[in-house]
Amino acid sequence: MEKLLIINPGSTSTKVAVYDGEDQLFVESISHSAEEIAKYDALVDQYEFRKDLVLACVKEHGISIDDLTAVVARGGLLPPIEAGAYEVNEDMVWQLRYAPEHEHASNLGALIAYEIAKNENIPAYIYDGVTVDEMLPILRVTGLPEMRRKGMGHNLNMRAAAMRYAKEHNKAYKDCSLIVVHLGGGISVSLHHDGKVADIINDEDGTFAPERAGCLPVFQVIDMMTSGEYDHKTAMKRVKSQGGLVAHLGTNDTREVEKMIADGDEHAKFIYEAMAMNVARFVAMEAPVVKGKVEAIILTGGIAYSEMFTNMLKELVEFLAPVTVYAGENEMQSLALGGLRVLRGEEQAKQFVKVEK
Repeated sequence: MEKLLIINPGSTSTKVAVYDGEDQLFVESISHSAEEIAKYDALVDQYEFRKDLVLACVKEHGISIDDLTAVVARGGLLPPIEAGAYEVNEDMVWQLRYAPEHEHASNLGALIAYEIAKNENIPAYIYDGVTVDEMLPILRVTGLPEMRRKGMGHNLNMRAAAMRYAKEHNKAYKDCSLIVVHLGGGISVSLHHDGKVADIINDEDGTFAPERAGCLPVFQVIDMMTSGEYDHKTAMKRVKSQGGLVAHLGTNDTREVEKMIADGDEHAKFIYEAMAMNVARFVAMEAPVVKGKVEAIILTGGIAYSEMFTNMLKELVEFLAPVTVYAGENEMQSLALGGLRVLRGEEQAKQFVKVEK
């Protein structure tokens, strides 16, 4: 028996699933209203609230916690880690509770997983956390010595897509050279080479996206941020949730944008094409790292369901390599498959050591 509980907390929801091997027994997204979340002063204070919801959800689906083999959670904002599985240990719990890199709901996943697993005397894991950072040293260098690029992005889905491609082509992941693009509210472009995420261009220094401003002309950014209109909080909100399609077209939903285009909105068409061109430019930026030897370009994430957008991208980048589309975020399945690889001895879970600030 390989029955896994999967936990994926987000800012306004907690996704819960149970897998029996590769078979999904159920998946449910529990929504949290703004009023519910507002009751808690700090993110970590939501721990008991969300844990109780997870346990109740599993019970409602007729599954006994006693039957679980392991618990797998989405990795929170730890200090930089390697790709793959980590066992949730006391050091990781301490780090996420007292000294995470940033506050984010995903930090709660490992805390909940650890408590449930400890009570049942079974292992708990995270897999391909948000802060996976295997970037090549030469790619970290910027024009200012005090600033370095860092790896952070949609690692879970992108690495799962790369491993899926390798499996479908009867190859080892380490033997593939792939560019993987996660197309969601934020867009990340990653290079997978020699068994590592050799580079990732995220929404901090990459393309604009449905909600993200992406990289911006730095002189204009300095002028804007020293104008007196912005403090740190409002500036971050402007570039992380009020940029991109939201700023240009008033929506983060690409389906609405495509409806605008179908209704003859030329401005919407121009901005949508500009977003595709931006993505393509950053895809091409990864090619020199492997001297142009790119085996395939993979498009994944929610926007990959759009034939209009993926076709625009294909026209722009398929001169580099063939394009494969794996639509959807697939986070719950990716976590389950990662956990299974550990349970089956195909991969060994790493041990996290806390980093005190």
